[in-house]
Amino acid sequence: MKTFKILIMILAISVALYEQVSEEKNIYITVIAIVVFMFGMMQLSAKTPSKNQDKEEQDVD
Repeated sequence: MKTFKILIMILAISVALYEQVSEEKNIYITVIAIVVFMFGMMQLSAKTPSKNQDKEEQDVD
């Protein structure tokens, strides 16, 4: 599943960059590609543990 999300994010950024290079720029496609990329980054970074997780657990005690 993680690999699938990374592939979708790479595809979205590729589409956004392609739209910037093309003669007729379509802002809606670029915005949608960036939103898909940001959503994918949010999903992937949600599983990364915080550096301060131990400190937060000690504060609760």
